[in-house]
Amino acid sequence: MKEHKERDPKDTKEKERNQQEKTMNLLLQMVAPGTPFRDGLENVLRAKTGALIVVGYSPEVMEVVDGGFSINCDFSPNYLYELAKMDGAIILNEDVKRILYANTQLIPDPSISSSETGIRHRTAERVAKQTGKLVVSISQRRNVITLYQGNLRYALKEMGVILTKANQAIQTMEKYRAVFTQALTNLSALEFEEMVTMHEVAYVIQRAEMMLRINNEINRYVLELGNEGRLISMQKEELVGSAEEEAWLLLRDYAKDDAENKVKEIQAAIRKLSSEELLDSGLLIRLLGYPSLNSVVEEGLLPRGYRMLSKIPRLPSIIIHNLVDRFCALPHIVMASIEELDEVDGIGEVRARAIKEGLKRIQDQVFIDRQI
Repeated sequence: MKEHKERDPKDTKEKERNQQEKTMNLLLQMVAPGTPFRDGLENVLRAKTGALIVVGYSPEVMEVVDGGFSINCDFSPNYLYELAKMDGAIILNEDVKRILYANTQLIPDPSISSSETGIRHRTAERVAKQTGKLVVSISQRRNVITLYQGNLRYALKEMGVILTKANQAIQTMEKYRAVFTQALTNLSALEFEEMVTMHEVAYVIQRAEMMLRINNEINRYVLELGNEGRLISMQKEELVGSAEEEAWLLLRDYAKDDAENKVKEIQAAIRKLSSEELLDSGLLIRLLGYPSLNSVVEEGLLPRGYRMLSKIPRLPSIIIHNLVDRFCALPHIVMASIEELDEVDGIGEVRARAIKEGLKRIQDQVFIDRQI
């Protein structure tokens, strides 16, 4: 008999959350400020006429459509505004390039649950759940644009509110970036001094993950801001820098098993942690493959050297892998002579000398930065 492997509920929730996030990002791109579709929605909102718009044509959509008339013309913000003056729903094609039907009545299955109270919003939610298509409801009284797709519901916020939140997130990231940079510098110095403990490693991993989570939050704001989000995006990119790569190389340096697929599993497990779990150093240590903090202390903790070697200009990843495979730890690579480095596959005397001098420059700079 084949064993039936039960699906982990936590993994299922994570997949659902990732899918919802992906769907939401696509929706926000579609209705981002500066797009013709958003211009049309804003026109309807300002006119206070209200509207119900379905994006996508399919048999499932046509099952809930009753009456109305075929338009089948190119989309334009002005056309959408004029057609919204009628009470019925508007049907657009999938890529919002054409207006297919107008003044239609939507009759979804009334047995589908809805948490909405208004008729327009309740209809929008049910149609979205029944067809899987994007349905946009524009409130006539509350001046709100609400997006529905499947079980997703999202009310677009005013531009000023989003900008305020985005700027607050940028300020938070600036603080985390400063802490992360200092923690990374301290760890680098300890690596050259062969005094690394798992506490420092866990601390840097925590700070890197916190930065990346704020980065994801800002990405959502940038999508929602559309053309207005360029400055926020530039600030974000400047702050994040190489944090993601540093975090990846850090895991390769200290994970019990440095195979890429194993490190990817660890990275995915860290991303699934809640904010409270992320602050648990013991949990991070176990994810890295160590049974307990004491065992790490007893064995001694030496980085493999992926992170430091990657800072040497024009050093291919295959050469870095060969060096780590031969010497196993960064201190051994630092202490190796030019002749010993030259023996590694792919390294000649010129490259061996460049590696030796490169590591010395990095070490000197790290010790200087630690004093600042």
